[in-house]
Amino acid sequence: MNRLFVAYKPSNISSNFFLTKLKRKYNQKKAGFSGTLDPFAKGVLLIGMGSHTKLFRFLDKTPKTYRATLWLGAKSDSLDTEMIERIDEVKEFSESQILDVLKSLEGELEYEPPIFSAKRINGQRAYDLARAGVEFELNKINSTIYETKLISYCHPFVTFEATVSEGTYIRSLGLLVAKRLGLEYGSLSMLERLNEGQFFYDNEKALDIKKSLNIEQNFYNGDQENLKYGRVLALEDLENKKDGYYWIDNDDNISIIKIENKQVKYELGRINIC
Repeated sequence: MNRLFVAYKPSNISSNFFLTKLKRKYNQKKAGFSGTLDPFAKGVLLIGMGSHTKLFRFLDKTPKTYRATLWLGAKSDSLDTEMIERIDEVKEFSESQILDVLKSLEGELEYEPPIFSAKRINGQRAYDLARAGVEFELNKINSTIYETKLISYCHPFVTFEATVSEGTYIRSLGLLVAKRLGLEYGSLSMLERLNEGQFFYDNEKALDIKKSLNIEQNFYNGDQENLKYGRVLALEDLENKKDGYYWIDNDDNISIIKIENKQVKYELGRINIC
């Protein structure tokens, strides 16, 4: 079965464990996901089954929107409630102060990723090294924060939404909010991914592949048998001859091609859409 859909991962289970449950549910051996959510986080997870696992890199998955609740004054090395060490009593702020700080994050932002992250250090995940007590440093990263919204402030909890570029660490944004409020600590008590680009949760309804790709459609005017059997395509038979990736409609399947230096190559051939 070929299927692409949006699932909703609950908190307190890993993305891999959740995928195993979905494979059993749909009686499918080959499946994968895009955009890992760690056990603490919940929300949107893009699932591909069968040949649709090959499509992730061609999907319109950005920007992403997250909703998070920040616990002001809570100290945790993991920047969430997994490893709370202490909770400081902190002063109450006005909503306008909170809103101003959230808005100050918008734009291009350079910051340190959390040590409990999936970034690799010499081939090992940072969170594995951190749990083992190994000391290491992470390089600063850059993200684009497109928009922030204050959802509620019930001291000491700040619930906000952030629409961000790929690879943004919302835990780090939470800590930045706390620090810009003049506090030493702040950790997330909740993290939810609301969407990945155009993809929102809709009861695991199968997605329309032809409407989900982030590459242009091209049109092949040559012998359709060439597409059917994966034969070499001539550049002159394509309407758009510029370099880049394209998808071609073959009725009940699609092909993804790459044009480069006037050569046409199949990137993915004959992906069934159902």
